[in-house]
Amino acid sequence: MFEALLSVAITTAVLLGSPGPAPLALAATGASQGVKKGFPFLAGILAGLLVAVIFAATGVAGLLVSHPQVTLMLKWLAAAYLIYVAYKIAANNAALGSAGVQLPSFKDGFILNLLNPKAYAACIAIFATASVPASSNLVATLLAASVCYVVAIVVDTIWLALGGVIFKTLKDETVLKRIRVSFALTLVVLVLYGLFVV
Repeated sequence: MFEALLSVAITTAVLLGSPGPAPLALAATGASQGVKKGFPFLAGILAGLLVAVIFAATGVAGLLVSHPQVTLMLKWLAAAYLIYVAYKIAANNAALGSAGVQLPSFKDGFILNLLNPKAYAACIAIFATASVPASSNLVATLLAASVCYVVAIVVDTIWLALGGVIFKTLKDETVLKRIRVSFALTLVVLVLYGLFVV
């Protein structure tokens, strides 16, 4: 059983930890105002991911993805929302560590992953390849879902912390602004790539 759960953990780390909309938005948020102020956004992303994990584990996500119109609608909604989050990150003109900054919030993170087709596709792939030996299918699914979610928490926290390292080490506001804009532009490029190439 250990090998099967390790396989789920590695697959999750690769699929959810690779640079994509949520990880880049987390890094940009950490780089904007530090890790502590990015925790609400991280919590929202993880809450939205929990919905994707539950949908994938119960087969609901598979039903959604099997309807091309639903997939296309989710893709466009996610793209629009991700571009909004990228704008919010790039438009942050606050001084270092200042209060009242309009950073991405819990709600922003939740909606981002709730509408993120990559989250659903990754979770479907994880559950499609997971064969955890257990006393029942329910136990196997719960074990795989738990490992998947714990790994996602670790991976997403690492992305936020990487942004936090940038925030702590670079105290030049002009450089930080360029980094935020670079993260935001990279996020937009990924969104456009996902819309028109993939």
